[in-house]
Amino acid sequence: MQIKKKKIIFCSLIITVIFLLDRFTKLYVLSLIEINNHIDIFVTSFLNIYLVWNKGIAFGLLNFEQSEIYNLITGIIAMISLAILVMIVKTKDIRVYFLSFIFAGAIGNLFDRLYYSAVPDFIDLHVNNFHWFIFNVADIFISFGVICLILVEIIFDKYLINENK
Repeated sequence: MQIKKKKIIFCSLIITVIFLLDRFTKLYVLSLIEINNHIDIFVTSFLNIYLVWNKGIAFGLLNFEQSEIYNLITGIIAMISLAILVMIVKTKDIRVYFLSFIFAGAIGNLFDRLYYSAVPDFIDLHVNNFHWFIFNVADIFISFGVICLILVEIIFDKYLINENK
């Protein structure tokens, strides 16, 4: 029982910190726009801060202007987020932390979808004229969590299965 309580507290802390970090960065970028009326900041030769409003899913994919499709995608994201929360509660190994990263990022972006009707993305990585999709801090944690889950499944799957018996 004590281990379960510690897990819940630690996962809640991870989720809260990531959510607040995501909110802070988005609010900071949005405040820069209010001050300057636009934002296009060249940070380094490979990193810009450039705001776009994403009405699609991850990295601007499936970007729709129709409210019915937007609402459907938002509903699906909410259901997936709830499923991830259930997985966090049921998982007993290291994967719980990676699921927490994914959940925190998902609720950060879901909050924006509900509050702004779009997700502010602003991190623009590029090499010369090749630009990756513009993303935000929540997307970083979602991607990191997914990559770690994949690695755990590939590398540690046999160990985790034996540990949970």
